[in-house]
Amino acid sequence: MTAATESWAKLWPSQQPEKSEPLLKALHILTRDGKLNADSRRKLKQVLHLVNFLRPAIAAALERSDDPVFADVGAGKSYLGFILYDLMLAQAGRGRMVGVETREDLVVKSQALADESGFERMKFICAPIAQAKLPDSEIEMVTALHACDTATDDAIHFALRHKAKTVALVPCCQAEVARLLDGKSGSMHQLWRHPIQRREFGAHVTNVIRGLFLEAHGYKVRVTELTGLEHSLKNELILAERHQLTNPKARAELDRLVNELGVRPALLDVI
Repeated sequence: MTAATESWAKLWPSQQPEKSEPLLKALHILTRDGKLNADSRRKLKQVLHLVNFLRPAIAAALERSDDPVFADVGAGKSYLGFILYDLMLAQAGRGRMVGVETREDLVVKSQALADESGFERMKFICAPIAQAKLPDSEIEMVTALHACDTATDDAIHFALRHKAKTVALVPCCQAEVARLLDGKSGSMHQLWRHPIQRREFGAHVTNVIRGLFLEAHGYKVRVTELTGLEHSLKNELILAERHQLTNPKARAELDRLVNELGVRPALLDVI
């Protein structure tokens, strides 16, 4: 192992980190000489922190099933999917990872990298999240890292369609609720009167509604900080694990909140 490899391998909880070096170079997390720059170090820390949150659920899925399916939607360059596969599924010798992405060039590149890396149980689908369907009616986990605006809501509906046991969301920009609040009056309108506050309040309300929506569908939801703000301003992690089919109390709370605000995001109207 080179000195450059040792510098990043301290962050990399793989049994054989030197074998992961070509993958991380292909993902542009490592430079050509095997080093981490400041931007890639921040990116790697974010993803590894999320992996640590997901480890217990993935381990439980591998115990429940001989062939669990995990889906990373709005995958982009598939940093998260590749790292989850490399650190957990490859070492387990089973489990499938499916990436869903709308941009065909990224899907082609990701599939080529999976093939080159020997990740034979990693496949990619070119489709919008809202239209993507897997042949498996039930999957173990859905992840969406920095899916923009309502793409995170599409990830939630994708998880419900496939009866996912775990959902992990790190939302990105969120504009829908802010648009719906524009021009709304009422006893709370001072919370969103100014545009900058409307954007921030709208983003906060969006994630509150997402959490309650998942709870209403039987998930136990935890909302926490993903990493320090020095690594990313898009830092809120919504982690949900399904415990029952429905939760009437959460549904009532969600309906009350939406009625009081006077806005109804499309998340609540799509089955």
